[in-house]
Amino acid sequence: MTVTTRSYNRSADQLRPLSMERGFTRYAEGSVLISCGDTKVLCNASVEDGVPPFMRGQGRGWVTAEYSMLPRATVSRNSRESTRGKVAGRTHEIQRLIGRSLRAVVDFELLGERTIRIDCDVLQADGGTRTASITGAYIALADAVNTLLASGSIADNPLADSVCAISVGMVNGQPLLDLDYSEDSSADVDMNIVMTGSGKFVEIQGTAEAVPFSCDQFDQMRKLAMNGCREITSLQRQIMAG
Repeated sequence: MTVTTRSYNRSADQLRPLSMERGFTRYAEGSVLISCGDTKVLCNASVEDGVPPFMRGQGRGWVTAEYSMLPRATVSRNSRESTRGKVAGRTHEIQRLIGRSLRAVVDFELLGERTIRIDCDVLQADGGTRTASITGAYIALADAVNTLLASGSIADNPLADSVCAISVGMVNGQPLLDLDYSEDSSADVDMNIVMTGSGKFVEIQGTAEAVPFSCDQFDQMRKLAMNGCREITSLQRQIMAG
């Protein structure tokens, strides 16, 4: 079924316009501005010597992520979390998801005792900020790894695969791919799926906001997400080859 009222005149199985601009900032070892429709996230990867205390002396590295949303990333201004004195639960959840997703494709022994820290800052939000962050963060991570390889700091590439993510949902009884905010806010089911470039699942987050969903509906959403991730992976590879 074709949906005629979606943003960018998309059908139910189409992504929003997707682009990733590498080298967006000057100083980070890896930097990407990812745009998914009107959602824009800046992903910077920084290489740091050393690892967290629980990993010291093991000869293995670490990858972690932080996530934040700028005050005017949304229609009305939100106060900075730093002024509130604590990080919100949603922020903790999202940055842990980004970190888990990236670590799923890293061989830490090849990275050595160093940390790659990814900062994902939402410049503008229109749904799918966590999935855009994961997709863009992988490119930033890959560029940081390439910086280490080029300098001779590491001998072998620690990235075993690529990773990306996409949202799907049930809106008015219909499965849709890559929800914007208007769709996400009215969805009966909201789901985020993280996959590797080889087609394996890293994480599935799905919630029935109103009516519980059936196995058939889950399969429909899963297939939409798999096709969307294949398309995103193809674009990631094109960008990295450019």
